[in-house]
Amino acid sequence: MKIADGVEALALTMDFMGRQMVIHPTLIWDNDTVILVDTGMPGQLPQIREAMDKIGVPLRKLGEVILTHQDIDHIGGLPDILKASEHKIEVSAHEADRPYIEGEKPLIKMNPERVAKMLQTLPEEQRKHAEAMFAQPPKASVDRTVADGETLPYCGGITVIFTPGHTPGHVSLYVNQSKTLIAGDAMIVADGRLLGPNPQATLDMETATKSLKQFTQYDIETVLCYHGGIYSDNVNQRLEELARNH
Repeated sequence: MKIADGVEALALTMDFMGRQMVIHPTLIWDNDTVILVDTGMPGQLPQIREAMDKIGVPLRKLGEVILTHQDIDHIGGLPDILKASEHKIEVSAHEADRPYIEGEKPLIKMNPERVAKMLQTLPEEQRKHAEAMFAQPPKASVDRTVADGETLPYCGGITVIFTPGHTPGHVSLYVNQSKTLIAGDAMIVADGRLLGPNPQATLDMETATKSLKQFTQYDIETVLCYHGGIYSDNVNQRLEELARNH
């Protein structure tokens, strides 16, 4: 899904704990740099490769990966991407989520107790698949950490917005040239409406809802949510409403 010149939302179908859903990593590129924001689930490299080929920006050109946070549907494809590349890909994330991405600490939402509880609800075949996936959670080195307000010098400037709550180190990204907000899981789109964070998937709802106020400092024309996709209807007004009502 094209958002602007050099900004495209990939639509990947994933199966998580018996539920099918579509997730939206983002590709940002210009003549000098190709960036992938979030990497999908383990095993989704073929989908990512196919989607990038269709856009005309092949995987071999990828130079940067930025992770909005540590959840498995955002970092799961990273090890395969790094392994598939013939050159070094720089990985960026916020310091607060770095230890989880690197495997120093277990993913907060995928601790053994929670995983075991979720697996109990699955049919045998799905349970075996999920057990294999969680037996070795994805991990990769973070090459650089990003901070709130930092403007990354790629593709006309990408500003980091620290939006904790969903996880301790969740960040969103503002693509300056196209006025696009890559919200990660700080918000969702459901039934065509832009909504706040999903309570079922958010660690600290109080902090996550406070983070919404960060977005009102920017002039945003399009929002891309990892879950739900694109929203572009009076965005600034809607963000003001969300910030005010939470």
